[in-house]
Formats: sequence, structure tokens, C-alpha cells
Amino acid sequence: MLAGQARAAALHWVRHHAGPGFRGAFLTGSAADRSLDEVQPAWSDVDVTVLLAGPVAPPKPGKIRHRGALLDVTYLPVSALADPEKVAATHYLAPSFAGPDAILSDPTGLLGGLRAHIAPTFRSPAAVRKRVADVLAAVRTRLAARDEAAPWPQQVLAWLFPASLVAVAVLVAAGERPTVRTRYRRARAVLGEESGLYARMLGLLGCADVDAEVVVGHLDRLAVVFDEAAAVGPTRFPFASDISAQARPVAIDGSRALVAAGDHREAVFWIVATFARCERILGDRPDAPDFSAALAELVGVRGPGDLRARTAATLAFLPELEEATAAIGGF
Repeated sequence: MLAGQARAAALHWVRHHAGPGFRGAFLTGSAADRSLDEVQPAWSDVDVTVLLAGPVAPPKPGKIRHRGALLDVTYLPVSALADPEKVAATHYLAPSFAGPDAILSDPTGLLGGLRAHIAPTFRSPAAVRKRVADVLAAVRTRLAARDEAAPWPQQVLAWLFPASLVAVAVLVAAGERPTVRTRYRRARAVLGEESGLYARMLGLLGCADVDAEVVVGHLDRLAVVFDEAAAVGPTRFPFASDISAQARPVAIDGSRALVAAGDHREAVFWIVATFARCERILGDRPDAPDFSAALAELVGVRGPGDLRARTAATLAFLPELEEATAAIGGF
């Protein structure tokens, strides 16, 4: 499937299934930047944000297979885009209004207005600085909110995702769109193969020296656990649709593609994230040796004490990262 066909499928879904109160739709993620004649990889979904009237959006429907394309649909209340300056300073929203290609449907003209406001200064040093500050604030806030009374998989996720935003900060500083699964590989491309800063980032994640065979072994075990969790069916876990049969190409095949490309260290983030999500669905099993082994051997985490230490190290790293992003972004 070509990216243009995937985009057409997304637009068709929006037109026929967005529901009452529809106010617009736009793309986020890597699909927003692909040319129409570029191949849409089987392990890459199409992230679609649907704007709805009302103060609160419905729950995220998640992964949907539609006309051959794998869509990942998120609802957003239209009020979230009411302040153009706030949108321009939000690192995960602003890129969708840096150009014309990410807007799928704009019946009210709101999205076009945001584009007119954001696009002309999107790459200016002042605008980049605000978006980088938004990322760094998210790292601090979300790491500080970790709850050691939460189930262990949830504790892992509450550390892993904000800690990985150090890679996103690099992408934002370079004027690039933040992504999820490939954030480390893309940050390496910005910083360079021999970057000491990038080595530090992998060290904070805990996978700087992990061997490719070790990664493959844990990915093989994850594939089995993934299928067990996917068979449970719908749950109230917010990202449960990422652990489903239709999402398997993204979670498993996408990770295999990274490893096959020589990016086994860069695959670790998504492997651990997927493992933790599976364990949340399966119920925080005390007899989950595969998850425990993956944490220990991929990122060197064996208990809450390791998460505390890793959190402290990440926070201590932020001033250095802030200097580096300022140099990258020219602010």
C-alpha cells in the first residue's frame, strides 16, 4: 500500500465514522510526512486525530483496520486547539500545522487557521525553543508523578515513556516531527553515529551495550506473550488496542524490522513498552519470568530501586540536554 492510499483510507473513515460533533481531522506521526507515492510500511500505522465538539472527548478507539490501512484514531475536544499560541508551543501538536499535508478534513476552517498562524514561524529559534521547553517540562512532570504503589508494569511504563522523551527533545530541536517507536533511531540520525550525547541517552535507557542476539531472544518471547494478551480481548487499559491482532505488525514486525536494520538497541524501547502493556492486560502476574528477564537483560531494571536511580539520572541529564538542544535549534 502507498502512503496516498493509506491517507485516502483515513479520510474515508473520518467522513463515514467520525460521528456527531465532528469538527475536523488531521494526521500526526510518521504518516503525515510521507509523500503520497511512498510505500506505507506494514508495521507503520496512520495516526489520525479527530476533533469533536464538547469539553471532553470520548475514549480513544485506537487501532482500526479500514480499507487495507491500519489507522490509530484519537479523539480530541476542539477546545484543545482554541489557543493558537498554546498549540504552537506544544511539541506533539505544532508539527501537524507546519505545512498543508497533515490536514485531512477542515469543515470549520479552524485547522487552516492554525496552519496560517504556526507555519510561517515553525522553524524560528523562538518557536523551536518553546517546543523543546514543552518536552523537557513533560519529562520533569511525568517522572515526578511516578507512583511506586502502582502495579509493577504500570511503574515501568510511568518511567519508560517520559524518560524516552530525551530522544524526542532532540527531534523537536531539529524541527522534526516526534514519533514513538522509532524515536531513538531518528535522534541518532540527528546527533550522529559517534555522538557521546546519544550514547548517554542509550545509557539512561539501559541498553547501550545490549547484544543483538539478546534483543532477538526477548522479542521472540514477547511475540508469544503478545498473542496471549491480545486474546484477552478489549479492556479499559488506554492503549489496549495496541495489544491486539490488528496491531501486531506494529508491535512485533516493526520491532523485527528495526533489529534487521542493525538498530537492535533502538528497538529496545518499544519492546519493553509492549512487554509492560501486555503484562498490564494479563494482570501483573508475579510469575511473569519473561517480563522480568526482559527488563533485567534489556534495560538493567530489576525493581523499583532501579527505576528511582534511573529517574534521578535522567533528571540530572536534562541541563546537558537543554544545552545540546539549544545548539541544535539555534536558540
